[in-house]
Amino acid sequence: MSKFKKKANTKQEIPTSALPDIIFMLLFFFMVTTVLREVTINVKQRIPEASQLRKLERKSLVSYLYVGEPKKTDQWGSEPRIQANDVFIEPSDIVLWVTQEKDKLDEVERDQLTIAMKVDEDVKRGLISDIELQLRKANARKLLYTTLQEVEE
Repeated sequence: MSKFKKKANTKQEIPTSALPDIIFMLLFFFMVTTVLREVTINVKQRIPEASQLRKLERKSLVSYLYVGEPKKTDQWGSEPRIQANDVFIEPSDIVLWVTQEKDKLDEVERDQLTIAMKVDEDVKRGLISDIELQLRKANARKLLYTTLQEVEE
């Protein structure tokens, strides 16, 4: 017989002691970097489609106005309404809203504020014209109409 014996009982386990630390680091990373929706949209919207679109450079300089029929028609009626942030406003309140939005920005960036309007395609032009008039009074000259990109078949 030979002098040397083979070791038959070798176990090669994967060390899992650092696994909980890695999982909690990933969980913490995704909790910190995830951006949640800031505004609850309370109006119904079917956004029109467009063929030529441009992407925004700085989304931090954009404030949104949502225009459309309220989702809860028994509470807010069935006429198209204007939603700014989480509240419904009238066209006469737009000047105050723009001023509040500009106050949130640095003094240098106040003239660069862009108002993005997400308007339902069934809204009458008269309401949109009233909104545009109030935006001119508030000196909010950069106006953007949000659309969906037209799909070519």
